[in-house]
Amino acid sequence: MIVGVLKEIKALENRVSMTPSGVEMMRMRQHIVLVEQGAGIGSGFDDEAYRMAGAEIVPTAAEIYARADMVMHVKEPLPQEYPLIRPGQVIFTYLHLAASEELTRALIASKSVCIAYETIQKADGSLPLLTPMSEVAGRMAVQEGAKYLEMAQGGQGVLLGGVPGVEPATVVIIGGGVVGTNAAKMACGLGAKVFLLDSNLDRLRYLSDVMPKNCFLLMSKPATIRRLLKDADVVIGAVLIPGAKAPKLITRDMLSLMKPGSVLVDVAIDQGGCFETSKPTTHDHPTYVVDGVIHYCVANMPGAVAKTSTQALTNATLPYAMILADKGWKRAMRVHADIRAGANIVEGRVTYAGVAEAFGLELTAIDELLQ
Repeated sequence: MIVGVLKEIKALENRVSMTPSGVEMMRMRQHIVLVEQGAGIGSGFDDEAYRMAGAEIVPTAAEIYARADMVMHVKEPLPQEYPLIRPGQVIFTYLHLAASEELTRALIASKSVCIAYETIQKADGSLPLLTPMSEVAGRMAVQEGAKYLEMAQGGQGVLLGGVPGVEPATVVIIGGGVVGTNAAKMACGLGAKVFLLDSNLDRLRYLSDVMPKNCFLLMSKPATIRRLLKDADVVIGAVLIPGAKAPKLITRDMLSLMKPGSVLVDVAIDQGGCFETSKPTTHDHPTYVVDGVIHYCVANMPGAVAKTSTQALTNATLPYAMILADKGWKRAMRVHADIRAGANIVEGRVTYAGVAEAFGLELTAIDELLQ
């Protein structure tokens, strides 16, 4: 198979979808790998490193789209790429389609095979390609929350961990999955008073056994969230419904309960955000203020730590990319249920329920397209 590795064009996105070592492994399986010129620079990999690994360096994204059977991104295709996507071409990347009707309809029209990193799902319910970036984003969420509490950043001037004789900041984390757990570990390690909320009692029982004593586990309910917002210095939204829009758990009215200069960090912004007042921001303009509350809603948080993120991402995605290249998408989906779960749009048909529900589109069972 001819596999294309594209340079990211989203604002300040420095990750790349495959490292030179990943290229080497693809070449060992006799696949051809095209890498767009400069694709790895932001992650510390120059073109020569890719050449040494066996890649062909290609000057433009248009040439990669024209030649590759499967193209790999980190982030979703942007409008200038829509006309380049070919029928039957495999698009393998984070898509987050339920947050963008424009992208969804463009991919339907392209009649390509769109496989989303974030919906590949194992039998145990885990999301192996979302997990590494969720780990990064969860840890970053606390760093960013701590930074924007500083007065120079518009915050109320509270040190997250406090000091002897002065109480620490209160951090409220909504969602006890991978993002929330990693955020809680970081916040607890810095000495904050942490409330971690989830709606799954079994998950709360597990977390109560593994989290430190300054992490308090609570069942997530609107009344509980309202009560905690009054004392919260940082609130981290870490709620995920795989492939579907995130629920709005903090409304505009609820902002009046919060202290001026407190911080909301919405890690679910890729899926539409879990705060009513959330809107996507970028690393060069990461925050805005609503009713005195700072909102941090960067849609590609791990892109700020590209060297770490790229290596973690390739560790997770490469085995699936090799299966797709070895077998082709149809056979790979027939044999591997987790890859089958990654199918979002296939040859003009919506095959993922969360995407169809988001925009009132007809749902086609992926099994019907694998005959």
